[in-house]
Amino acid sequence: MIHPVTPWTATVQSDIASSKPIFELMLHAYTLTLFNTGDSLWLVVSWPKGGRIAFRLAFGMNSDFEKITVSKAIDEVLVTAATRLGYYRIIISLPESEEAVFRYTTSFQGKFPLLIPFWPRDIVPLTENGRIENTAGTIHTHQVGARSGELYFSMTKPAVGSVYYFQNLTAMSPYCQATEVSLRETVGGSWPELGFQFPVNAEKPLPSETEYIISDAFVLLTQETPEKETEVATQYLSYLSTIYTLLPRPEPLTHDWIATSKRVLDDLYTNKGCWTQTNGVPYLNAYVGDYKTPSEIMVQLAVLLPLQEYLTWSGDTHPLLDDLECGLGVFYDDRIKSIVRWHPALEDDLDKSEEQKREMVMDSWYLHHPLLNLSRLALRGDNTAKRLFLDSVDYAIKVAKHFDYDWPVFYKMTTLEVLKAETAPGKGGEKDVPGSYAHIMLMAWKLTGEKRFIREAKKALESLDGLVFDIFYQANNTAFAAAALVEMYKETGEPKYLGLSYRCLAGVFKNCQIWDCDYGYGKSFPYFFAVFPLNDAPYTAAYEELEVFAALHHYLEASSRIEILPALRILIPEFIKYAIGRLACYFPPLLTVDMISEKVKTGEIQRDLWIPLEDIHDGWEKSGTVGQEVYGAGLAFALVPRQYFKIPELDAIVFVDYPITNFRRGKNSATFLLAGSEVLKAELRLLGLPGNRLPSIQIAQKVKSTYHPAKEKAPGQFELSGTGMVRITWK
Repeated sequence: MIHPVTPWTATVQSDIASSKPIFELMLHAYTLTLFNTGDSLWLVVSWPKGGRIAFRLAFGMNSDFEKITVSKAIDEVLVTAATRLGYYRIIISLPESEEAVFRYTTSFQGKFPLLIPFWPRDIVPLTENGRIENTAGTIHTHQVGARSGELYFSMTKPAVGSVYYFQNLTAMSPYCQATEVSLRETVGGSWPELGFQFPVNAEKPLPSETEYIISDAFVLLTQETPEKETEVATQYLSYLSTIYTLLPRPEPLTHDWIATSKRVLDDLYTNKGCWTQTNGVPYLNAYVGDYKTPSEIMVQLAVLLPLQEYLTWSGDTHPLLDDLECGLGVFYDDRIKSIVRWHPALEDDLDKSEEQKREMVMDSWYLHHPLLNLSRLALRGDNTAKRLFLDSVDYAIKVAKHFDYDWPVFYKMTTLEVLKAETAPGKGGEKDVPGSYAHIMLMAWKLTGEKRFIREAKKALESLDGLVFDIFYQANNTAFAAAALVEMYKETGEPKYLGLSYRCLAGVFKNCQIWDCDYGYGKSFPYFFAVFPLNDAPYTAAYEELEVFAALHHYLEASSRIEILPALRILIPEFIKYAIGRLACYFPPLLTVDMISEKVKTGEIQRDLWIPLEDIHDGWEKSGTVGQEVYGAGLAFALVPRQYFKIPELDAIVFVDYPITNFRRGKNSATFLLAGSEVLKAELRLLGLPGNRLPSIQIAQKVKSTYHPAKEKAPGQFELSGTGMVRITWK
């Protein structure tokens, strides 16, 4: 197959062949060679067994490079160059890594204000004697929307190996601020023109006399070409984790979640915009001020479950819990023997404005999500939830068998008529639903001990064969499915389930934004390591982020005594660490007024109310356009029990910004296990202690077989290794 190319790629092969190398650099068994082809500076990577790929370090924009100087240091090369239009500075470095990784950071300073209408991509595969158009490769994944600026591909003709490429998009924020461009959809391409396409604005000039970073790329080289689905997932996760440890990362935000949980509880209970009454029973609205949409079971459970977790942690009671529990039974429909989405007495109020806002229409994932939360409540001893779950689970099995474990998007609950088969033409239905279904089957087995539920889970999971990133449909469901798959692995001993969990998590991390959008309205929000709710969603969302946070906690708990992919010990704890600060910023009182949209799709926004916005957008777009999400209010209640741990003997609270397991208290000590990696750090804070008590408390962490004192960064604040047993002792 011959691939068509643009003029900016068509001559690259011959241009490099006719140019003299400027310098060479060895990286493991790879050779890196710099060439000046006139309007571009190329770094050509030669693989040990043959094959080459060129990386465009700089583009001259209709002007040739001249006055090139090269300064070498240990593991770093500085290249300076100039054209008639401006000055370039390129740093090529070799970060310390077991993998073959290099980084190139390019800065540009114009001689005068420039309007830039176009910029070519920066990766081109080469051949020995043939043409670029005749090469072939597989693009495993690339940036979508505002997600991470990553590209993972394999070159198969000639058979070379693979490249994992990651643009540190944060570095381009000053340029975006100056030119009002976005970094969405900038890393990708189609074979053979790949990589980063620097965003340009043909109407607003780039200012002169200021140096801007225009590329900051990390490149990981490998001779491996993955063939099986699990190989693609594990290699992707491993390469991402390697680059992650090398990235410049922002300082995580700190937040007082205990104080916030009290504010949220008070506002949620007392604000009239959060509630609707039907037949004298209160129900939460989905959005503040949304009285038109009928009450939904998912909304009630989305707050009830984390609220119960929080009240158990605090030892308190609250009437909000009773209000939410008393109305659950009405959502059970005796005609079909299952819970339903909408309050049955309000079905006539469905306005049919959306596909699912019709009587007895079910979105496939939506049946399983409330069932999962009911089962989680049931395992916590809630008898009402247990009855509703067990009375509905056979209907879920009936639906699964009817669709042969390949669920559509929408169907009619009474007749099982398919109303919408595919998410998009040729894309199939909701691909992660088999994982969600297997999860509730596993929960049913835990509640009943009936082996038929395990058999059902196995049948459903066969539908995931052949999928990697396409498993992902909705972030929270996919993340919970990953944890369920670990439990299936522990129950059955079959390695394929552990591999399937990696495929689920590869989809989750592919849909993360591992960069900070520090331009426009984005200066008011900490985007770093946010996760998007759907694979094509244009914004991040409070509730789905919360559920991914909880699901990843569950994954580490479920896998605490088994060996999992080391990359996950890096990525999961770091997601949790950054989520702790980021999730707080969904609350309008913590955002700047100008960031919040004046136009709202559903309900209204009350800017002083401690109820989160649903949606956070790219820095040039205002946020909160969907509404103020009542069902996301549980995020404060879910976060506190997972990160704050009481020590009544000290009348103190321990906060840890990493996931931990096995927190145990003794008479004069407490211990817990950090579930991360030794290559990164966690932080512990002692809260509520008077200063004169701190000297009597010792924090130590086990390294190999011996405890060593933890580094105290400030009074009551300690730095820990990301993994290992931690011991707190006091007199």
